[in-house]
Amino acid sequence: MNTKSPNQTEDAAPPAPPKSPRRRAREFALQGLYQWRLSGNDEAAIEAHLYDSEDFGKADRALFTRLLRGVLAQNTALQEHLQPCLDRPFAELSPVESGILLLGADELINDPQTPYRVIINEAIELTKEFG
Repeated sequence: MNTKSPNQTEDAAPPAPPKSPRRRAREFALQGLYQWRLSGNDEAAIEAHLYDSEDFGKADRALFTRLLRGVLAQNTALQEHLQPCLDRPFAELSPVESGILLLGADELINDPQTPYRVIINEAIELTKEFG
């Protein structure tokens, strides 16, 4: 006897593990950078908007704030670090591409306590989800 409902299949993927507060912080920081790039809103407006988001309470607020403010404060320097590794001018990257690269570069430079493999993996996961 088949105990699976008609909507279930043999190949159904297992549910994704819950996101860590740090992953959520990176996601919100990426959303903030996206908003900044498209709208030009300032840091305070972006933070206020994202703090009101439904799942923001599950994010690591301190990491979110550090990432968003760090990238916005060092945007030009981070772009200069990244440009030699790119195949086109930084300005031609999509808002998602540039946001992920800026977040990763900022974290690699300013968060030495976070293993580089974690930072790279998080950037890949953000790309899979938003790219």
